[in-house]
Amino acid sequence: MVLKNDIGDVLTLLHNDIIKLIPHRHPFLLIDKITDICLNKSITGIKAVSFNEPYFPGHFPEHPVLPGVLILEGMAQTAACLVSYEHKSLSKNKLVFFTGIDKAKFRKPVTPGCVLFFKINLITIKRSLYKFNGEAFVGEKLVASSIFSAMLVDKEKAK
Repeated sequence: MVLKNDIGDVLTLLHNDIIKLIPHRHPFLLIDKITDICLNKSITGIKAVSFNEPYFPGHFPEHPVLPGVLILEGMAQTAACLVSYEHKSLSKNKLVFFTGIDKAKFRKPVTPGCVLFFKINLITIKRSLYKFNGEAFVGEKLVASSIFSAMLVDKEKAK
């Protein structure tokens, strides 16, 4: 069941809510909004792609394209929000690190002006290891997909 706020609307997390869940900050925070949170199940992250993004002058100046690895990172940040939202104490003393990326496919280029929707589904949890299925859409078009895994690590051990 998708989480709802006190007045019955679908719960939406904005910038100030997201930065309480994950450690990423500008210019590397790659999600602007979170919606459709189903605890221990799925989540949607949204990224409005602007021409002012710091990577576009070099990728590529004449034809700016969002690097595929950053699409995967946006998926991972969205997945980290799902894990952190359910266990809010995690964001205080744990980090979520990629452990694997499988079956990554990039189908269409993402350019300035696009709005990306990262649809993430939790596949499995084994102790502190999580496996996700991620898809990125622009409108109805699937632009990228991947199976990826991540694990929770104590901040102190990550140093």
